[in-house]
Amino acid sequence: MSETALSAIIASLVIGLMAGLTSGCSVAPSARGTAGGDGAGTATQTLADVRVATATAALPGRPMALRLIGAITIDRVPSDPLLQHLGGISGLDYDAATDTWFLLSDDRSEEAPARFYTARLNWSEHGMTGVQVLGVTTLLQKSGAPYPNARVEMGAGDPQPEIPDPEAIRLDSRTGQLLWSSEGDRKRGIQPFMRWTERDGRFVRELPLPARLEVHPREQRGARDNLSLEGLAFAADGSVWAAMESPLIEDGEPPSPKAGALTRFTHLDREGRLLGQYAYPLDAVPVPPTGGHYLSDNGASELLVTPAGTLLVLERSGREVADRDFKFHIRLYEASVDGATDIKDVDSLLRARVAPMRKRLVLDLQSAGVDAPIDNLEGMAWGPIRTNGRRTLVMISDDNFSRHQVTQVLAFEVD
Repeated sequence: MSETALSAIIASLVIGLMAGLTSGCSVAPSARGTAGGDGAGTATQTLADVRVATATAALPGRPMALRLIGAITIDRVPSDPLLQHLGGISGLDYDAATDTWFLLSDDRSEEAPARFYTARLNWSEHGMTGVQVLGVTTLLQKSGAPYPNARVEMGAGDPQPEIPDPEAIRLDSRTGQLLWSSEGDRKRGIQPFMRWTERDGRFVRELPLPARLEVHPREQRGARDNLSLEGLAFAADGSVWAAMESPLIEDGEPPSPKAGALTRFTHLDREGRLLGQYAYPLDAVPVPPTGGHYLSDNGASELLVTPAGTLLVLERSGREVADRDFKFHIRLYEASVDGATDIKDVDSLLRARVAPMRKRLVLDLQSAGVDAPIDNLEGMAWGPIRTNGRRTLVMISDDNFSRHQVTQVLAFEVD
């Protein structure tokens, strides 16, 4: 999510410290790093109930454990043609066959045309030792032209230009192509989408989205501006999971320092047929804003499917500490749809009684052992298998092209 999204969310509720909060929208880790709970997340609840009662419960199996094995910053270099516009990295994925990483920028073709970067991560027996950016690829429209930005000149009666807001990218192991998502633009009436592209950026085809996830500029329903398709993942059978960053308008307000919220995770087959939709309980904003315009948010910024079929969800919260200067609080959860209500036919979660997904805390990134402040982590991907047989998990931050932020790459060994 870009900095403009944070600017759109104004904290209108009284901000205070939330000592003793037991809501599943703000959970405290146990000594083993998992979220506790009384199991209330398995009962049918209204949205109001979710905001005042726990939505977490124990998941089957041993909790995942992560060990930090690398933290690196990629610098933007104005004099380097390859690195001069590097930033806004919101999507990340890995191709083991070629040892190539894909880094998707969420630039709305403003710094340079919508694009993704390719990179190589270097490793030693101790962990990640470096990042080498190899190239940049322009994403192309159906016409074969690059995507425009908001400054494109339009004639009278011209259709709205398709300005993208890229957020997530995944390698399709079945085709070798890349699937990427755009959040759209509610103010301009530009719809969110998911599209396959060749590795050279050429458009392949679109994955149809459920109508409920569309934007409706003249109606109080649908996806919020810049809070739409943020997370993307392939399941083992080739089906697709898509995460909305924040609730639909008809599903209630986004998280605030006082309360969490429910957002929709959607499961689609490869032709766009709706397999299921589930309510994911977002935390309340964990740390209140302290300066500037006192803006804050919390949302689902990325997801992955685990070998066990559960979902890893990256929850990213930003808070303003000075004018246009944000600090971030990031948590990684494991979530399950087992026992959750399929809400694909539920018009509004405000009026429905649903069982949300269950989740447990895997890691609070503030306690991961990173020497520098945790930045705006938005991309996440499984990495290579280490020589000890353990898998790696890599995260990357969106610097919003801000002088206050960096492109941060974190690598973990997964137990």
